[in-house]
Amino acid sequence: MTRYIDVTDLSRLVARKGLSTCISEMAEYIREDYLRWQDFEKCARLANHSPDGVIELMPVSDANLYAFKYVNGHPKNTHRGMLTVMAFGALGDVDTGAPVLLSEMTLTTAIRTAATSALAARYLARKDSRSMALIGNGSQSEFQALAFHALLGIEDIRLYDLDPAASAKLVANLSAFPAIKVTVAGSVAEAVRGADIVTTVTADKAYATILTPEMIEPGMHLNAVGGDCPGKTELHREIVERARVIVEYEPQSRIEGEIQQMPADSPTTEFWQVINGQVAGRENAAQVTLFDSVGFALEDYSALRYVLDVAKALDIGSEIALVPELKDPKDLFALLRAPVENLQKKRA
Repeated sequence: MTRYIDVTDLSRLVARKGLSTCISEMAEYIREDYLRWQDFEKCARLANHSPDGVIELMPVSDANLYAFKYVNGHPKNTHRGMLTVMAFGALGDVDTGAPVLLSEMTLTTAIRTAATSALAARYLARKDSRSMALIGNGSQSEFQALAFHALLGIEDIRLYDLDPAASAKLVANLSAFPAIKVTVAGSVAEAVRGADIVTTVTADKAYATILTPEMIEPGMHLNAVGGDCPGKTELHREIVERARVIVEYEPQSRIEGEIQQMPADSPTTEFWQVINGQVAGRENAAQVTLFDSVGFALEDYSALRYVLDVAKALDIGSEIALVPELKDPKDLFALLRAPVENLQKKRA
């Protein structure tokens, strides 16, 4: 049988644990798996692009578990009353190929993206960081704000979005967390001014320039989350040229990240090298660091592993017959024979 977790199950799981706890614990699962980077068979995600969006498959595996996620990105969906990003995923047993988990991953991806952002900032941002500018106040923004508060103690968050309603929504949702001071800025420049950390998480599928060089101050950490497909960026090229750039998986980031603007031989460092201490994240207090995050399948592996462990511990979800269980594993046809025999008995 396969453990099945739908959106209601995942919401119950988060309610039982608490969102900040889920973010912190998932970040630790992600850190643990990045420490075993060499154990994984990796590839860039497989993407099918259309004029209005992209649908992707993100696979990864180690010697025990195979994970994949189906995820889309359609910025115009909000005009149809639909989410921009929707996802589901699975874990399979490598020894047998049997699926052990089928799970929603829309909420889970929001949590794991925020957990990864804050985890990276622990290595890259200045230790005295207390303020963050959050540019783009859509579906991911609450998770980013709470992750940086939980993992780094960020207390002051300045918001900006082209859509004032999005910022108002974020202010309302964060009002339940009085320890976080929230201010709505009138422009990107106003939000960024004096911030220790700048998170960009916009949705448009285009080469955009959300941040320009004159906005960047010494010692800032930039968390670029919105660029996640070819032809989509958020930072001026000059910022990328000057910053210390950390990516998740270089072959994928060259296609989809901020570094798609750069020559193929431009210097970058992969995040696993920072986590395992092979290289320093931040080299000095004045350095501008950039986490060029596009989301990588290893993080989904960690997230699914976390969801499975917690769901079992809390007895959340259901067991479904996703694949046949047969008395004779060579007689698949028996599944069809039984309904026919039962129908014949009813007719008799």
